[in-house]
Amino acid sequence: MIDAKLRDLSVKDSVQRPKLGAVIREYKEELKKVSWTSKEELKLFTKVVVGTTFVFGLGIYVVDLVIKGALHLIGRLVH
Repeated sequence: MIDAKLRDLSVKDSVQRPKLGAVIREYKEELKKVSWTSKEELKLFTKVVVGTTFVFGLGIYVVDLVIKGALHLIGRLVH
């Protein structure tokens, strides 16, 4: 039992790790294959995200005001 565990550990230790330089080279090669967004598209998409966030935030604010007003009205009717 213990011998089997020791053999398993020795097998795991004998696995070769790739060198850091080789890994970095492979990353660079893979990054060359990526289709990057153009600067114009990036600006447009950023504007869309900021605008959408603003609109949704404004919508949530309006809904919050309506709920607050309704609860205030209910509170006044109960008292």
